[in-house]
Amino acid sequence: MPSQTNEQALESSIEKKLTGSSLEELKQEGNIQDRKELYRSGNGYYIGYASDFNAKYVIDEVRFWHFLETTQPEELAKLQKQNDWKLKILERFDRLVKKYGILRLLRKGLEVDDAHFTLFYVLPLASSSQSVKDNFDTNEFSVTRQLRYSLTNAREEIDMVLFINGLPFSTLELKNHWTGQNAKVHGQNQYKFKRDITQPLLNFGRCMVHFAVDTDEVYMTTKLDGAGTFFLPFNLGNNHGKGNPPNPFGHKTTYLWDEVLTRESIANIIQHFVRLDGSEKDNLNKRTLFFPRYHQMNVVRRIIADASKKGVGQNYLIQHSAGSGKSNSITWAAYQLIETYPENDSIPGSKGASNPLFDSVIVVTDRRLLDKQLRENIKEFSEVKNIVAPAYSSKELKESLESGKRIIITTIQKFPFIIDGIADLSDKRFAVIIDEAHSSQSGSAADNMNRAMGKVNVEEDDNDVQDKIVQAMQSRKMRGNASYLAFTATPKSITLEKFGVKQDDGSFKPFHLYSMKQAIEEGFILDVLANYTTYKSYYEIEKSIEDNPLFDTNKAQKKLRAYVERHKETIASKSEIMLDHFITKIVNTKKLKGKAKAMVVTQSIESAIQYYFAIKNILKDKGNPFQIAIAFSGKKTIEGIEYTEDSLNDFPSHLDTAKASDPGYISDKIARYFNMDEYRVLVVANKYLTGFDQPKLTAMYVDKKLQDVLAVQALSRLNRAADKLGKKTEDLFVLDFFNSVDEIKTSFDPFYTATSLSSATDVNVLHEIKGVLDEVGVYEWYEVEDFVTKYFDKVDAQLLSPIIDIAAERFNNGLELEDADKADFKIKAKQFVKIYGQMAAILPYEVLNWEKLFWFLKFLIPKLVVVDADANAFDELLDSVDLSTYGLERVKLNESIGLDDSETELDPQNPNPRGAHGGDKEEDPLDLIINSFNEKWFQGWEITPEEQREKFVKLAKNMQTHPDFQAKYAKNADKQNRSIAFDKIFFDVITRDRKNELDLYKKLSQDDAFRIAMQDTLKRILSV
Repeated sequence: MPSQTNEQALESSIEKKLTGSSLEELKQEGNIQDRKELYRSGNGYYIGYASDFNAKYVIDEVRFWHFLETTQPEELAKLQKQNDWKLKILERFDRLVKKYGILRLLRKGLEVDDAHFTLFYVLPLASSSQSVKDNFDTNEFSVTRQLRYSLTNAREEIDMVLFINGLPFSTLELKNHWTGQNAKVHGQNQYKFKRDITQPLLNFGRCMVHFAVDTDEVYMTTKLDGAGTFFLPFNLGNNHGKGNPPNPFGHKTTYLWDEVLTRESIANIIQHFVRLDGSEKDNLNKRTLFFPRYHQMNVVRRIIADASKKGVGQNYLIQHSAGSGKSNSITWAAYQLIETYPENDSIPGSKGASNPLFDSVIVVTDRRLLDKQLRENIKEFSEVKNIVAPAYSSKELKESLESGKRIIITTIQKFPFIIDGIADLSDKRFAVIIDEAHSSQSGSAADNMNRAMGKVNVEEDDNDVQDKIVQAMQSRKMRGNASYLAFTATPKSITLEKFGVKQDDGSFKPFHLYSMKQAIEEGFILDVLANYTTYKSYYEIEKSIEDNPLFDTNKAQKKLRAYVERHKETIASKSEIMLDHFITKIVNTKKLKGKAKAMVVTQSIESAIQYYFAIKNILKDKGNPFQIAIAFSGKKTIEGIEYTEDSLNDFPSHLDTAKASDPGYISDKIARYFNMDEYRVLVVANKYLTGFDQPKLTAMYVDKKLQDVLAVQALSRLNRAADKLGKKTEDLFVLDFFNSVDEIKTSFDPFYTATSLSSATDVNVLHEIKGVLDEVGVYEWYEVEDFVTKYFDKVDAQLLSPIIDIAAERFNNGLELEDADKADFKIKAKQFVKIYGQMAAILPYEVLNWEKLFWFLKFLIPKLVVVDADANAFDELLDSVDLSTYGLERVKLNESIGLDDSETELDPQNPNPRGAHGGDKEEDPLDLIINSFNEKWFQGWEITPEEQREKFVKLAKNMQTHPDFQAKYAKNADKQNRSIAFDKIFFDVITRDRKNELDLYKKLSQDDAFRIAMQDTLKRILSV
């Protein structure tokens, strides 16, 4: 007989794995109704029978009553005196499950009169008593096939339903690829269109999860809502993308019944993963039920297992893409880490197998908008009260640590302020979860965190200075009392080296991976590079002085480009292009149901402010169809006027009707206003380029150098899915004025799949740098020793200043160093501080002199004065040129950037000492610099600068002779009508002369940016 390849065969194989047998085998043996314990083998399930199912109360009556009778006869006895005791229990159960959902009853049990019934015995911990372990074994897991669930149509069946103690927790619809059907289409459609969701079993909250399964893929949903049902992939991922890898021992989806649906796994999911948001006061149908995606469940379980086995002092790098659900993963990890127990008494940090491994879990996040979300998630999830302590201030953070709060949530910005005053916490054990782990955890904030919570030998109070320095180094390393868990989508080389898993070949890899490629292919984020347009600026710089001073060519080119890009005319021209696209292609086409938003990314705070005013002015001329906002930190003075984001935004208070207690309340003021329909564009420099989560963002206009991690983080602001608004990949648009397609591809490639570090950083470069610095003679070594001794003895700062000042005076004046030598020394000093500061926490050994020099240089560097000899010359350079024309040429239109899906190895930090000494300068006269600059950037219009001038002058004169010019343009005070008149006159003149200027006519009609730049130039000529 040939192999069975239909749905029934898949059902049978799943049933056999869960129960140790199957209906087909029992039928063959002739004992299909025999209920022997024999059938509770396999993964510990009983075989259930469809005839035992009560569709009204949604229970397997045989398993439900058998469980209560065998585990809680005393409680049943309290009710059995009443004639209708069974009905009373069922009615009470039915009322509560409709109000709160099955999850609450599984966790809290059922109370009927004076009886209390436990409906599910929890999975025991390592420290649990024997009775808890025995109780868990009394749970009755069962699986029923072809279950008739409908009260109105007895022929409707669901392929499989899984029960705990007679209560359903999951349904499965099975499909088989070999019969031409699959889970993604046919299985999902069956749930959406062929299952009656008004029937009790399929009501929201009755089951925790519904799976659509075939031999290749698994999809899940927690809420059946007809055609509106939203399914999520529940797959392992294959080759860093969607789907599942081949399984040499069976179907690709075998992990579902082999791993996920085991008794222990389901118990763990019920206790520690599944959660309902909102409050029990809320209507059940308005709440959301969270069931973990596979990678979320897997990473948490792997972390817990590894910590139990290896103890405290471990580092974990979790490379999870945007769209992976990091906030839930962090929530689940934090909550389960406080209940993690060591495998035995001998592992590092263990206080005995009966005591938790960690005293407290600290969640540190860079993202301003995330710390509230994390606080609320953990509070909602936790059944135990008062274990979470959000640290709103330094004082609260210190008190929380000292009082042993189990979960403490803070931000990296708040953490360092209280470090110096914090109590000795070396006898405590910590797990530190760092969200979006980048350089913030490699810099001084992390140093402070490490020093404050480190291991200090309290019996050696009278140590000499060397011991104190060693203690500081050890505290930075957090060797004994903390484990780090770093979650990031974009690990840098230093992050990989600090938190990654070291391989046998010396390379470093993430502990766990959910790639950008998989997130995009599974639809959790959108591909921001699918619709990418770059504009290349082209310029002509006009020399406005006759003499030709010499300038350093390379530096001059950079200065000239910066000068042109921040010129007001340049910004006005780009703003026109941005708004022209945003209004015509996004606002007027009602993208995202009319709620789509854009972000303008600028080079600096000054540029952001100039863009803000330029866009405001254009919108004013258009009648203010919507509002814009700006975001930057601190204050900025431009032309004598001081600006802050508050003074520029001046948000109207009457729009701010949201309350802090509202679900989903956004605490950040700018983010809250920008979420309103009235605000459509946000102008930024650096603020909000990372960690800002606004799903309505659809377009980004980039006028800033983006590379490496920053490029990925910034552009990823657009990738958030918004299914309720119908957001699709084709809705996204990036217009980039600064970067090329190749540059962006180079930035994204390392983070598209897996990132690893090829080898450890060669710290021997520190020997070389120190040797060079020592030779210069800026400091004497006894001065370094003296400073460090006094610094760690906490002497008055007045006693430290003279030591630093003497060395600084030598550098600035005494040694009579050349400017280039000064620059070289300062660069190398900074390099030493940076590399040592990052590497000290992971060095396997201690070099005392490095530590001493590190502290000395940290205080010396700010006092080293290096004069840029070219600064004044470059100021002259900018004074000597004018921006005579400015234009933009579209280089790549709606380009789709394909990424390399092979694994990427990053190189360690540059092991070579840096310096200021280069080759001979190449100096050119000013004319050559300007000409080469124009050749490089002004490539849009294929004619000479002289011809350009002639054509501009001719066009301007033709416009001046147009019959409407004086009345409708020159003497018209109405800006909007004046602009309309200009456009009409311009096109009249161009059309009339198109036979003579065919190339120009084609370029104007095909390229909006070129047209806007040309019109801009003509307006300036006509205003003279």
